[in-house]
Amino acid sequence: MYQTIRYEKEGNIGIATINRPEALNALNSTVISELEQLIGEVEKDKDLGAFILTGEGRSFVAGADIGEQKPLDLTQGRKWGQRGSALMRRIEKLEIPTIAAVNGFALGGGCEIAMACDIILASEKAKFGQPEVGLGITPGFSGTQRLPRRVGIAKAKELIFSGKMIKADEAKEIGLVNAVYAPEALMDAAKEMAKSFTKNAPIAVKYSKACIDRGMQMDIDDGIALENELFAMCFATEDQKEGMGAFLEKRPANFQNK
Repeated sequence: MYQTIRYEKEGNIGIATINRPEALNALNSTVISELEQLIGEVEKDKDLGAFILTGEGRSFVAGADIGEQKPLDLTQGRKWGQRGSALMRRIEKLEIPTIAAVNGFALGGGCEIAMACDIILASEKAKFGQPEVGLGITPGFSGTQRLPRRVGIAKAKELIFSGKMIKADEAKEIGLVNAVYAPEALMDAAKEMAKSFTKNAPIAVKYSKACIDRGMQMDIDDGIALENELFAMCFATEDQKEGMGAFLEKRPANFQNK
């Protein structure tokens, strides 16, 4: 179905591997098109409870395909940036929790894809960076917007202006990465975390994500009002009755996403 992506499901967890290792999984038009198609598939799959994105070989995504970008003019550059940013936003707006399992280089567009996910787990071999200024461009897939939200304005400016790469331990120290694992343990850790999300009431997890993501864009009063409304809406679900009933009866809950 896909040329540059391998996609599989383990129960209610979707796992996508960007599979262009000969180019360090760099983003060309084919990869972008197939990611757009895949995210459309994930958006429609109501059985999914979590989604993991990783890369094949020694790279997560090493950035955009520079050979494809070099000839672009102003109009083409604008369209490329808009397309990439729209894709990142679709990943960010998925209702289910998303995990980037960063196994190697996550540079430029690769760092931006990772930041579009809710959680970033990294291999000890992972390296992160926004090196675009060294190529004569700015980050094009909303990196200047997401990096400050992850690590703070001052650190984001340092990383973007210098274009330097940082290792996984520094990425964790500044808050870009949630946790760092040995390379051979990364995917197991990502799957275990995904399972910890999917064992809970799917609607409650979805609403909690909406509270966080949408609330960040609001003032505190509007954010609290949103939280109160989604909290109330949980009481119209069968899963709320099941979850509280299971707690009182001291048994495991059997959530039905209803």
